[in-house]
Amino acid sequence: MSSVTAETAEVVSRIAFGFMASKALFAALHVDLFSHLSGAPKDEQALADAAGVPVNRVTTLTTALRSVGLMVREDGKLANAPAAEAFLVKGAKYDFGDYLRYQIDGQMYPVLQQLNAAMDGTLNRDDIASYANWFSDPEQARIYSRAQHAGSLGPGRTIARLVDLSDAETLLDVGGGTGAMTISLCKENPDLAATIIDFPNVSEIGWEYITEAGMVDRVRYIPANALECEWPGDRCAILMSYLFSGVPEDSIPSLINDAFKRLRPGGTLMVHDFMVDADKAQPQLAALWQMQHMAFTPEAASLSPERVIAAMEAAGFETPVDAEVIADMTRMVYARKPA
Repeated sequence: MSSVTAETAEVVSRIAFGFMASKALFAALHVDLFSHLSGAPKDEQALADAAGVPVNRVTTLTTALRSVGLMVREDGKLANAPAAEAFLVKGAKYDFGDYLRYQIDGQMYPVLQQLNAAMDGTLNRDDIASYANWFSDPEQARIYSRAQHAGSLGPGRTIARLVDLSDAETLLDVGGGTGAMTISLCKENPDLAATIIDFPNVSEIGWEYITEAGMVDRVRYIPANALECEWPGDRCAILMSYLFSGVPEDSIPSLINDAFKRLRPGGTLMVHDFMVDADKAQPQLAALWQMQHMAFTPEAASLSPERVIAAMEAAGFETPVDAEVIADMTRMVYARKPA
């Protein structure tokens, strides 16, 4: 076998078996292995005792986790790799383990079973688990929303630092979920008041987070499908985060036009989402996220900053700016309505 052939075979193998590495991560989160190791390296037996799992299973799973770089061995004991310690330990500052466990493993993976049918057009319309379908079920809405909140706090802080809203008084967060982005923007801008539009079951959960953040006097909800309801106008800023990747492609121009109409002169539109580069090959994580959305929104489009900028300029926005939010995964394009 030539070196090129061998290299190609290795790449194909890694792609084909990548789901196994993902499931190893989810299984470890399920029994909280990373939290049990946080600041306290253990051998396999001690970790098994802490997790309440037979040692043979812990040994097999931690071997897989070491192979993908999530755990290491130090002085004969297992320990978290730096990334696992930062992001997968319960209560850590950047913890998004619940996001991975509940939303990705519990909800997104099963939906990916529809991808083949979505591709060849044989998918039954009743089987498409759109966001509207999901969130009509209070329990599914709660699982998704709590997980998404955990995964959005960090990007929300980044967006709050990137965009100057110091002069803004009103924000409209379209499809804003549980308000993680709104909370970050309001913390950064004390004079900002916000309205969030999202499904009724999501709004109920979001109000819990708004209350916990002490922002009941600054934030209100419109409990509705953002694609179907009337938006309030005269806004200083509008945010659409993770919205475009989950809606049909032909909805995007109208969403941008609606935002233009409802912004004050000089107002800012912010679009945050999974975006690939112009030739749609990289970054890998953004490309894969866009693909999984297609499993339940076959009409969704592959997004790039260039495409979003072109749509904004066509609607009348000016001076668009493109910035990275989550490294190698999400970007934000923001632009102003002419003053």
